Amino acid sequence: MDAALLLNQLFNGISVASIYLLAALGLALSFGLMRVINMAHGEMLMLGGYLAYLTLIWVPGAPGILLAIPVAFVGAAAMGALIQLSLIRRLMNRPLDTLLATWGVSLILQQAARDIFGAIGVEVRAPDWLNDSLQFGAVVIPSARLFIILVTILVLGALALLIRRTRIGLTVRAVNQDRMMAGATGIDAGRVDLVVFALGTGIAGLAGVVLALLGPVTPSVGQSYIVPAFLVVIMGGLGSVLGTTVAALLLGLFSALAQTVVDVSAAQMLLLLFVIIFIQVRPQGVISIRSRALDE
Repeated sequence: MDAALLLNQLFNGISVASIYLLAALGLALSFGLMRVINMAHGEMLMLGGYLAYLTLIWVPGAPGILLAIPVAFVGAAAMGALIQLSLIRRLMNRPLDTLLATWGVSLILQQAARDIFGAIGVEVRAPDWLNDSLQFGAVVIPSARLFIILVTILVLGALALLIRRTRIGLTVRAVNQDRMMAGATGIDAGRVDLVVFALGTGIAGLAGVVLALLGPVTPSVGQSYIVPAFLVVIMGGLGSVLGTTVAALLLGLFSALAQTVVDVSAAQMLLLLFVIIFIQVRPQGVISIRSRALDE
């Protein structure tokens, strides 16, 4: 294999891993804490993309894309909070009902997007500096993908600080380890669930912004990434943010390198096969998390 092609694919793999990670973090947080599978998670990416599109209409250029990030985060977090309060809190102990209810929400949100924006999709006009590329010899690095990697690093660092260094993070870890004991000490587990679920959907909305830099935003754009996101969460170890990060990197690199020898469809099939084999060898995932919530 040509060295330049290999280096280009490795960089592409890291950028793909960044998108997988942003899409999967919310799923890892919500499942690790509440054991809830949110089938509408992909639509939070879609919502973030459309909010970025609307923001850039009003504020074009570099200020617009920087403003779109918090707008998409807050908008998707608000939608997640609404879903959690109206559905998930009521169905939390009925996983099948939760799965069906959030799937219904995903269909409603997709149809709403078609009615408002149309079925073809909209194009987010990124600033000129994100359309450039940096070249190091034969290696070409698109600025947009560098921006995606930078955003992912910042989000991951902020999440780590939130969980490890703040009172909110302390309560999240307490509820994750033992919900009943945390409640006995006065922690409102329901409020913690709401915060974590909204945080996870907010991160997914932020992922929709960076996805909008790579292609058009359509009503079904989130469905293209929800399956890889689930694979990342399963492979990383349910509820483990660090495991999710490592799994996203592994799957992103594997997908990019596989596409150097086979087409995209075959690469996706090989990716699924790789995850199946990995889970057979290490069923607990990359990192095993022990908690009362996951043991029950």
